[in-house]
Amino acid sequence: MSLATTGDTATRRYRTQLPLPAALAAPAPGWTTQADLIVVGSGIAGLTAALEGRRLGRVLLVTKTYLEAGATPWAQGGIAAALAPEDSPADHLADTLTAGAGLCETGAVQVLVTEGPARVRRLAALGAEFERTASGELALTREGGHLRDRIAHAGGDATGREISRALVTQLEAIRSDPGIEVIEHALVLDVLTDADGRACGVTLHVIGEGTRDGVGAALGRAVVLATGGLGQIYRASTNPPVATGDGMAAALRAGARVADLEFVQFHPTVLWRGAGAAGQLPLISEAVRGEGAVLRDHAGRRFMVGRHRLAELAPRDVVSRAEVEVMREQGTDHVWLDARDLGAPFLERRFPSVLAGCRAHGVDPVVDLVPVAPAQHYASGGVLVDVWGRCSLPGLYACGEVSASGVHGANRLASNSLLEGLVWGHRIAQHLAGDGLPRPGEPEQRLAAPLVAASDRPRLQAAMTAGAGVTRDEAGLRATLETLASLGAQATSEHDCDPSTEAWETTNLQQVGLALAEAGLLREETRGGHWRTDFPARDDDRWRGRLVCERDPDGHLQVDYVPLEAR
Repeated sequence: MSLATTGDTATRRYRTQLPLPAALAAPAPGWTTQADLIVVGSGIAGLTAALEGRRLGRVLLVTKTYLEAGATPWAQGGIAAALAPEDSPADHLADTLTAGAGLCETGAVQVLVTEGPARVRRLAALGAEFERTASGELALTREGGHLRDRIAHAGGDATGREISRALVTQLEAIRSDPGIEVIEHALVLDVLTDADGRACGVTLHVIGEGTRDGVGAALGRAVVLATGGLGQIYRASTNPPVATGDGMAAALRAGARVADLEFVQFHPTVLWRGAGAAGQLPLISEAVRGEGAVLRDHAGRRFMVGRHRLAELAPRDVVSRAEVEVMREQGTDHVWLDARDLGAPFLERRFPSVLAGCRAHGVDPVVDLVPVAPAQHYASGGVLVDVWGRCSLPGLYACGEVSASGVHGANRLASNSLLEGLVWGHRIAQHLAGDGLPRPGEPEQRLAAPLVAASDRPRLQAAMTAGAGVTRDEAGLRATLETLASLGAQATSEHDCDPSTEAWETTNLQQVGLALAEAGLLREETRGGHWRTDFPARDDDRWRGRLVCERDPDGHLQVDYVPLEAR
């Protein structure tokens, strides 16, 4: 696999021979609909963008399964904002920059922490029932990387579910409005572009539900991607099954830039269910450690003490690495989370979802040590956007986990994700209201390539887990790239994979996986969610910048290294 490099020592360009098709193979659209604004995804980011965007005209909200089934309802810990009198946006900014390991876009973080408190209070006014103190103030707690109590939560450990419920309730109230339409059970295939390269809609496949089914085209003046992450690219993840990198892959194929894909956050406390466990695994919220639970090795020792000044509340990449090191030293495949001192009444009130999830698998945190190990949790990178959610492709916007706003840098600070989706969902609507919605041209047809077979997904996931997982090195990343490239070549040569939801998803995973593994191979350092065992040190002289991927004019993956000071 050849790699050519051009450019000076500051901004560098890497041209690869990795093919990146311009579209997914799919039947021609059999129906068409139109809207002013098309929003793809129904997590906190998508729902917020849709609700706020209603003022701009007709809104079409497309979601892959049903409104409540995105990643937001799975968020246990809470939403972070400087809401306490003793806290401040400046303190929240400092903690976020520290967790981001030198790669946060400071301007984006300033937007997040200054606008965040008002957005959370507005969310509460809309009906999100956050837990409160006896005096009626929001009850705030602490999670890893935060030096202040600033995590608002609901239902003990069901914050995401409550936020989603509140937003969905708002959407339900206007479902009868002819100015907004919701299409559920729909997988968006590609972002459509006109002759000027402006986003002008999407193609989508409605999975046998409602009045429309099959492949159709939704045309609009602006498209907002809020499709979530890429967790299913790995064998085990805390992400729901719908997290197959669809928005990132569609943006890449359309010609938009994506950034920071190599920074994948692995959550340190995921319930360990055996060496062969796969799919979505139960998450044990970081808030459990925030309330006093500790991590122990197989000798009963608290191994985080002395490794970091915050011990168990260190940033997630620090804790995950420590766990891997301890497991290697002791020849084990998990460590222990000890929450027994918190007591049954507190655990049952504060963490009902965690208790239910553990008990369903035969572990009772009230009396048992809980076996945990790192698993994929969050993609810090995604479609590159500015502080208004604008992508490099005119007319295309992105918010939430699908995006790379620069807020998270190399490692997301706990509970900043819900806040980012909330803030950027609002900002996109604000920008569109001020900038207007220009009318794009007719969509142009782009060349598609055969699909990767759904049956190849386990092989893809095994390769990503082995070579681009918690730990990485050159040999493993090259092996991952070879496997993923062979899946694409096999699809090209066999021409026997019929279009299906599973094949489209697997092809999306393969394309995003190529970009992720290539970026991981190029970044020869360890930083945040990217751990290279062959380059164990952080290298600010050469790597204090972002790796930006896009499709070049010849249909190959191109990667640019862009120093932070150059942006």
